[in-house]
Amino acid sequence: MAQRVAVLGVLNKRNGIVKTVALHPGQSARWNDLIVHLRACETTAPWEQEKLTGAFVQVDVQGTDKRWRRVFSGWLYKESPSLNVVQHPVYDVWPKSCAMNFPAGPPAPAGTADSSNLSSAKKSGSGATSATPAPADSAPPSAAPSNAT
Repeated sequence: MAQRVAVLGVLNKRNGIVKTVALHPGQSARWNDLIVHLRACETTAPWEQEKLTGAFVQVDVQGTDKRWRRVFSGWLYKESPSLNVVQHPVYDVWPKSCAMNFPAGPPAPAGTADSSNLSSAKKSGSGATSATPAPADSAPPSAAPSNAT
């Protein structure tokens, strides 16, 4: 966790001021009557299909009686901001990124799959054997005639 860095956005809805802060897990940032604590941040590994970035955040706000109250504690996700939101009339907090190191991932696949080799099923057609067409990306696209007048 020590090498991770989350970048969070903080919006003050009263005056429209947006602040961006970079925090390591365990650090906090304070602006007037708001404290944002970052407990953890995660992002999916580069080799995974679904890309998600999340931060476990705790938000404390000082009331008019000068007492601090926790208004939010939970995971916030960059890709799904409506999944879990900071519900406060003045402040909004959201994750922008989480930088972290990953161990060496699985080796890259030997070849990329295209639509011509995804299935091992026999191709339908009139002949028993057919010539294999050249891959679509090997020939330049033909120019279509323009019918514009």
